[in-house]
Amino acid sequence: MDWQELTDLTQGQPFTVERVRLTGSGITVEGAFEPPQLAQLGVDDQVFVAAFVRAHGSIKEMERIFGVSYPTIKSRLNRIAQRLDFAEHVDAAEPEPAPAGADVIDRLQRGEITAEQALAELERSR
Repeated sequence: MDWQELTDLTQGQPFTVERVRLTGSGITVEGAFEPPQLAQLGVDDQVFVAAFVRAHGSIKEMERIFGVSYPTIKSRLNRIAQRLDFAEHVDAAEPEPAPAGADVIDRLQRGEITAEQALAELERSR
């Protein structure tokens, strides 16, 4: 059984893996193992995340792949993000400043400016 079949079988309900067999050596480990967070997502969301990674985080490319609008992609990303824990926690009292040029890169990824415009803006901000 692979993760996709297991995810389909559990229908989004939480589950624990209690036995793991290492394929190459045949060694079996028993205990209580929580599956990876991405494996706990539904198959459709797993495909969506994989496509997002392959698109290098480009929402414009995701719009093209799935044939939907920017707000639809953002909404789905937000919904998936709510289901995932992140290792990095930022103290709300002291937000980290965005790296120089982050806004320019974001606008470039959204297709709002060209690569040449982005380079020019980054050069000016030095």
